Amino acid sequence: MRPTLRQLQYLVATADTGRFSDAAERLHVSQPSLSAQIAEAESHLGAIVFERGRHGARVTPLGAEIVRRARYVLRQMEDMQSIAKSGGLGLYGRVRMGVLPTIGPYLLPRATGALHREFPDLRLSIREESTVQLQEKLTDGQMDVLISTPEDHTPTASEHLFRETLWVAVPADDALAGDSAPIKLSELTGRPLLTLGMGHRLTSLVSELAHAAGAFVSTDYEGTSLDAIRHMSALGAGVAILPQLYVTCEARRDDILVYRRIDAPIAERDIALVWRQGSPLHDGFTQLANVLRTAARSALSAN
Repeated sequence: MRPTLRQLQYLVATADTGRFSDAAERLHVSQPSLSAQIAEAESHLGAIVFERGRHGARVTPLGAEIVRRARYVLRQMEDMQSIAKSGGLGLYGRVRMGVLPTIGPYLLPRATGALHREFPDLRLSIREESTVQLQEKLTDGQMDVLISTPEDHTPTASEHLFRETLWVAVPADDALAGDSAPIKLSELTGRPLLTLGMGHRLTSLVSELAHAAGAFVSTDYEGTSLDAIRHMSALGAGVAILPQLYVTCEARRDDILVYRRIDAPIAERDIALVWRQGSPLHDGFTQLANVLRTAARSALSAN
């Protein structure tokens, strides 16, 4: 015997909530019924998925892998239903999108109108995560599609959206603020650079940039957002390194800082729409990429 799809839903819900009672409430079933179905699923699998106790339901090491695969199976079933309802055209129903926090808030609002026109039956569920978390959630089926740096998500299918440069932001009284021309790497030598915490692709890129320029990444402050990095630069904590889309859409509204583009091939990054290979929503995601690409082009060309 194999676990049923309903039993797989019970496993995933219990893993997410950590308690049988909370999982039962989420799925609108009685706790005894849910517990019995989970026990039956474990019997079919020949493995213990949850460690029971006063603490609730903890996923065992083997159970974590079973839950990961259960998520994938359930996601494939949802994909099948979506593709059937759409007749194979466009996107339909709920699609879970993961986005980099350095991209999503500045790109997606500019694509909202076009998304509603192109995909009237689409419901996007959007979540911001670090690069590492995006990869994990795409792999185990918690997310369907990502807006991220494609080199960090392989093997996957992807559509290029745009390429952006990195910029510096410094107070008006900083030595780097005296020129509006693109900045050379040599001008950053010995300077502390401000960036996000670990787990973000931008942080890795800034570290490579610091090494090439003879600068260093500040260990006194790790930003939780691009806004926080910008504010710390205004306080004199270091040179903020910011992506072009953010500078164009948000940062230039702030006249306290001076912004200069970094003139170096290393100070660039590609952004793409990324999804699992073999996804039945491949054609729809290609159409989605066209909408996002147009929005990005418009945003990056704004003055």
